[in-house]
Amino acid sequence: MVFGQVVIGPPGSGKTTYCNGMSQFLSLLGRKVAVVNLDPANDALPYECAINIEDLIKLSDVMSEHSLGPNGGLVYCMDYLEKNIDWLEEKLKPFIEDHYLLFDFPGQVELFFLHSNARSVINKLIKKMDLRLTAVHLIDAHLCCDPGKYVSALLLSLSTMLHLELPHINVLSKIDLIENYGNLAFNLDFYTDVQDLSYLQYHLEQDPRSAKYRKLTKELCDVIDDFGLVNFSTLDIQVCI
Repeated sequence: MVFGQVVIGPPGSGKTTYCNGMSQFLSLLGRKVAVVNLDPANDALPYECAINIEDLIKLSDVMSEHSLGPNGGLVYCMDYLEKNIDWLEEKLKPFIEDHYLLFDFPGQVELFFLHSNARSVINKLIKKMDLRLTAVHLIDAHLCCDPGKYVSALLLSLSTMLHLELPHINVLSKIDLIENYGNLAFNLDFYTDVQDLSYLQYHLEQDPRSAKYRKLTKELCDVIDDFGLVNFSTLDIQVCI
């Protein structure tokens, strides 16, 4: 039985830095770890990559050959990976016996919601290789400083949990930098525990641009509260390593 993490989150949330830090942490614990880069746009990897999707397909080649932009190219690459899942399975076989796996996924949200390719890749690996995977969803902590962005982050986290249907942990990354973006309206516990969001609506209404969306904001917050699934752990990866 093989365990691992599916590392996801919006662009810039720190997925690659997390994979680098986690691989170092696991190595210090004496665990064998293999990092799998499935982001064809990530060409500056700080970690030693056991498997790299660029050995199968390159985003730059896709963009030039098919006249696609970065997002369209990433969708194409993930679709190509799904159709060639046997390639990834063969690459994983040497690590199946005794390695902990870290999958570094692209950050584009459409790969998980508008298309099923990424989820399909994960599900095929779980079924065919008997993997036990946990989704680690990273959100940049600075979004807590803006009530509107925080609500968006909550919706993204909830949607990801429901879509992937994996054991799941949401993480506020770069927590050491949060003070650089101004004071929080509430204590940090409010944001990590996702407490009564009605308090947040007051702060949203102070912004004239947000006030006209009062009803929509309330409905969105009610959806998040009704599910009651989202909470966050905090992470400063530099402390961990």
